Amino acid sequence: MDTEAQPTERDRSSRPSDAGADQAPDAQGQEDRSRSSLVAPITDWLPGGRITLTVLLCLVLVLLVNTFVLQPFQIPSGSMEQGLRIGDRVLVNKLAYRFGAEPRRGDVVVFDGTGYFGHADYIKRVVGVGGDHVVCCDKEGRIEVNGRPVDESTFLYPGDSPSAVPFDIAVPEGTLFVLGDHRSNSSDSRDHLGSPGGGMIPVGDVVGRADWIVWPFGHWTHLTRPGAYARVPAADHADG
Repeated sequence: MDTEAQPTERDRSSRPSDAGADQAPDAQGQEDRSRSSLVAPITDWLPGGRITLTVLLCLVLVLLVNTFVLQPFQIPSGSMEQGLRIGDRVLVNKLAYRFGAEPRRGDVVVFDGTGYFGHADYIKRVVGVGGDHVVCCDKEGRIEVNGRPVDESTFLYPGDSPSAVPFDIAVPEGTLFVLGDHRSNSSDSRDHLGSPGGGMIPVGDVVGRADWIVWPFGHWTHLTRPGAYARVPAADHADG
């Protein structure tokens, strides 16, 4: 009786092909050569070759990040002292309000003030959002938002009052009421209440939210929303 094991069809099909194994390195080499052939004409044309190409790709990446994701912004004045000082550089998160989220009370935002504040970008703190009722001031000299007093002592410039200018405003939907932290040295929504737009900033003109102070290194910190604003009720739950 013939007892020698005979290979089954499955055994035959499962064996790696010697021809295929021989061809694999060559196929990989062809792929590498194909990739190289795409880069070679560019590097041959560019002065500096691969080094110049690498630099250009890095510049394009930085440009894309600066345009769509993060943008540095230098503090031009003392209107946000003591937290943000003249010359500080903050990193602005340009995606913060791009996917359905909107600015919230207490956020520090950078916005285009063209047509409202002036032909420049500005940085201020959001005090009121669309639908809010903002009043200054209560009997204790505090700003009220939707009937709730806001304790601004943790970020207001030492010695400043919340506002020397009284106001009682309703913030239109789609806009923001903004103030500087150094109230006695800030041109903000209070100074434009009688101007077109009533000093309000359209949400669409917000460049992004300032999330980090990145320069100087000694002042490096994460900018967070003050807890005082978290206790403000929504406009539709306001007292009165």
